[in-house]
Amino acid sequence: MELRKLGKNGPSVGALGLGCMGMSEFYGAADDNESIATINRALDLGCTLLDTADMYGVGRNEELVGKAIKSRRNDVVLATKFGNVRGPAGEFLGVNGRPNYVQAACEASLKRLGVDHIDLYYQHRVDPGTPIEETVGAMAQLVQQGKVRYLGLSEAASNTIRRASAVHEITALQTEYSLWSRDPEGDLLETCHALGIAFVAYSPLGRGFLTGRFQTQEDIPADDWRRNHPRFTGEHFEQNLRLAEAVKALADELGCTASQLALAWVLARSNEIIPIPGTKRIKYLEENLKAVNVHLTPGDSDRLEAAFPLGVTSGERYHVQGMKAINL
Repeated sequence: MELRKLGKNGPSVGALGLGCMGMSEFYGAADDNESIATINRALDLGCTLLDTADMYGVGRNEELVGKAIKSRRNDVVLATKFGNVRGPAGEFLGVNGRPNYVQAACEASLKRLGVDHIDLYYQHRVDPGTPIEETVGAMAQLVQQGKVRYLGLSEAASNTIRRASAVHEITALQTEYSLWSRDPEGDLLETCHALGIAFVAYSPLGRGFLTGRFQTQEDIPADDWRRNHPRFTGEHFEQNLRLAEAVKALADELGCTASQLALAWVLARSNEIIPIPGTKRIKYLEENLKAVNVHLTPGDSDRLEAAFPLGVTSGERYHVQGMKAINL
């Protein structure tokens, strides 16, 4: 596995990481045994950056990841997040970046993960009611206490990143980025480059849409959150299906899968970008990781970018409330 640096002073990790969210919630039925096997297979193949969060499965995902890596802690660069608060029944209670909450959330994550430190600790969403300097100041205290090694932000705006970096070094920014979500291009990616911040791209496969798996809305399981995602519903689905078909057509020409092509495009954008496609099955993990062997020519990239100009995707990235919580 090709290695990429996690920020200017962070560790080297596999060029592709593993998003673990869907192993516990949102994307249909879970199978813990299969998920644990998938995590271990990822580590075997050099996919060392594992990504979770305290809100995924209301803590269950952290517990699952902790169980999977119990005997392999030194093989992992472990990332988790705080800030999206949920109640015991899973209800969303808002975003909290207050200093006392930062400390409490970290302690709870350490316990669920069964580890003595977190390698990369993100603020999952920016709290508009708490100055970023206060939140990052509290996160910096966790570094001083040895509970956290590196700090990250997720879905933060450039000005927020710069303010945060003035308090403590920010190692990574995690934001959605793929052929159908090219919003970070320009100011956001330039800010990360200027500050030496790694860009961790979540949903690099368009939440699975770009793989070609979904040909009709009925292909989405009834218990899958994507059934109600703006880009997976109604006319949005039909318009976006044509985009996925463009990926499949070029992938067929190049002798790879659509998922490998979509990931190869993200990988080729910059060696400072680390995509973290999520999966809970070994089959798809192994397919995804072969994307590092797909090398695009400038002409290949031009064709993809012509098919996916900024703003071409139909539908928002989240519902109304979710959109209000990003780019703050």
